[in-house]
Amino acid sequence: MKTRAHQSLQDETYATLRRWLSLGRFVPGERLRIHALAGKLGVGEMPVRAALVRLAAESALVNLPNRGVMVPQLTRAQFDDVLDVRVMLEGKAASLAAARLTAAEIARLDALCAQMAEALAQNKRARYLDVNEDFHLALYRASGSPLLVDLIETVWLQVGPISNLLFEDTALAHTLNEAHESLMRRLKRRDAEGARRAIERDLRHAAKQLRAHCLPDDAHAADTA
Repeated sequence: MKTRAHQSLQDETYATLRRWLSLGRFVPGERLRIHALAGKLGVGEMPVRAALVRLAAESALVNLPNRGVMVPQLTRAQFDDVLDVRVMLEGKAASLAAARLTAAEIARLDALCAQMAEALAQNKRARYLDVNEDFHLALYRASGSPLLVDLIETVWLQVGPISNLLFEDTALAHTLNEAHESLMRRLKRRDAEGARRAIERDLRHAAKQLRAHCLPDDAHAADTA
């Protein structure tokens, strides 16, 4: 029988690995080794194994015969599907938040936007991705819909592993914050439709770089043939 402390450790391990996936700490096609992860997290192998099972059930990871647990590689069609769902969910959350944000929340988003600009200027990729997640979560939580936020975070698991590839095109990387700055102007005017469009522009701008790193649509069929 699991003790409460044991269950808590499993939940914490799962939450940490889930966040690492969302932030691109693992790359597509990477094999995740339980022993190595346990060492990084400072926990035993059992909570890591349980966390990987949960993440595989969410389609954030895949179990491949004779290859273990791996970070999935999206095909272009899968990426396009995820992008369309993100535009729908995140655009809705932004439009709802535009009418609900307090002055303090807008000030925090402004500060996070400035931190992202600084991270890009200093070429601090991990820092940018960390703050970018904080920015979007703060915005979407202001929508007043916890279910919507949960759905968004689940979808993020599908694209997190390729997020580091945003920085392979230096010219594009330095423009990543432009949509956030446009979004802030809309939010300050309580422009719900403008906020939705700014989020769509942000997502589709990043997608230009990320889609190029996805597999051809027939790749998975070839692997299983």
